[in-house]
Amino acid sequence: MRPLPVADPGHPDIRSASRYLLWLAGRMARPLSAAAFLGLLWLGSQALVPVVIREAVDEGLVPGDMNTVWAWSAVLLGLGVVQAVSGMLRRRLSMHNALSAGFRTVQLVVGHADRLGAGLERRVDDGELVSVGTSDMTTIGNAFDVVGRAFGAVVSTILVAAVLLDQSPSLGLLLIVVLPAIILTLGYTLRPLHRRQSAYRDLQGELTSRLTDVVTGLRVLRGVGGETSFARSYRERSQRVRAAGSEVAGAEALIRAAQVLLPGLLVGTVTWIGARAALNGTVTPGELVAFYAYAAFLVEPLAIFTDTADRFARAHVAARRVIAVLALPTTSPDAAGAGAPVPAGAHDLVDEHTGLAVPARSFLVVVAPPAEGAHLADRLGGYTGGSVRYGGLPLRELRTEQVRRRILVVDNRPRLFRGSLRDNLDPHGAAGDEEVLAALRVAAAEDIVESLPDGLDTAVTADGSPFSGGQRQRLVLARAVLADPDVLVVVDPTSAVDAHTEDRVGRRLRAARADRTTVLVSSSSLLLERAERVAFVHDGSVVATGSHRELLAADPRYRLAIQRETGEDPAGGASATAPTAPVARRSAE
Repeated sequence: MRPLPVADPGHPDIRSASRYLLWLAGRMARPLSAAAFLGLLWLGSQALVPVVIREAVDEGLVPGDMNTVWAWSAVLLGLGVVQAVSGMLRRRLSMHNALSAGFRTVQLVVGHADRLGAGLERRVDDGELVSVGTSDMTTIGNAFDVVGRAFGAVVSTILVAAVLLDQSPSLGLLLIVVLPAIILTLGYTLRPLHRRQSAYRDLQGELTSRLTDVVTGLRVLRGVGGETSFARSYRERSQRVRAAGSEVAGAEALIRAAQVLLPGLLVGTVTWIGARAALNGTVTPGELVAFYAYAAFLVEPLAIFTDTADRFARAHVAARRVIAVLALPTTSPDAAGAGAPVPAGAHDLVDEHTGLAVPARSFLVVVAPPAEGAHLADRLGGYTGGSVRYGGLPLRELRTEQVRRRILVVDNRPRLFRGSLRDNLDPHGAAGDEEVLAALRVAAAEDIVESLPDGLDTAVTADGSPFSGGQRQRLVLARAVLADPDVLVVVDPTSAVDAHTEDRVGRRLRAARADRTTVLVSSSSLLLERAERVAFVHDGSVVATGSHRELLAADPRYRLAIQRETGEDPAGGASATAPTAPVARRSAE
């Protein structure tokens, strides 16, 4: 499958679920057309079987001409071969279309999620994204899987109606009247099903979100004894999903029963009319056999029509979920060439919201309340709205792809991914062992790799659960150092490590980033001592700048902020009401 273009959420073709499905169909026009042609051969050859049988009976069996029987038998064998080959190729191509539609959907959602950046988690639940990447992509793919069969069913039904009109106008008219009535009846039964499916999908997304939250915070839950409470809440939500699923199953059972009953009544009616006509001598034995074969054959197109309506209705519900994600606006230009290029060289980074100015090639530590510090880091990286300038140019007007390469933001949630440790540290595979080990040393993480059985080739499980919080924090910092961006912004890089390790990280990080711009958002006294410059943010603005010791001596608000965040007495002692920072960090480690 060829690479997909970057999705534009504002594109008129994908603003609604229906247009999104049409947009997907346009991207897959050739394989869909090929599947439709193969579907025509597959069902069309089946539709011609009753005609061949009629001729074999009337022209061969009735007069006793075995040569004619053998000739028509050969034609019947040829139709069987065409049906088998076309059916095999159609099935393979339909599966390709289903997978293509599903993975194109995932690529679009993941690409847009990447452009949304840090703002994604505040706007979309994790469970919603998981559902889009699992059930919704499958549902959309299933709709494109049925296209070949649906086209073949339409054409073969028209062919059968034309043949019956020629042989028996009454049966042809009956078919023309009854078939649409059956389709409309089955379509009407789909309406309550789709309402229940939509409600079930909502509850399923909520349950997945709750499960994701519980798994992510399992250690915390165990620490505070909250497993029982969350397990009870999960059971209650699970029962709601089960009840909604039972309602969906009831509606589906009704549809399946109608799919058997209504076509069965049609077969019985056509057979009864044909039998009476044969007794009256108005139709030949071969035509009677053909009438019954046609009626039996039409059961399959009817089932395909119902299945098609059901799948596309489900796909419409799933597509609405996809569009809800794609419609989330980004705060920066698209990577496909929009915006101005990022100026070459090192430049100052200025946040006009707080008045923070980060000089080029500086090692700056920002002291700010936790929430304000996280928002500041997001703004500096262009992940959220805000007036930030880099090299005098508004960050929002620069090309996102280049901004991501030049400015790297590491938040305070250290995350590792499934795969080898080497791939986690160097996702692009561009660094050698010496470079990786050097980055690990900067982050004081070399001891972690030395303790692993396979070193850098050690397999890492999802979210790096075998590692402690402090180990994950250092490994993520090593990954950021290895990326070597022009501007590195890190939030609380050492909050989960002991004081000795924290001092080593601060000293080595400053030395390694001597010719780069580094911004640390932290209240750690050890990191503040290593800073070239400290910026103090209070009430949303930078109110003081200078060295750590200068600010301690000159600004009582700064002293209070350091004491409140670290539990340390700025004068050198420990707070009477809070544990010392080293003790807290060792417990986290």
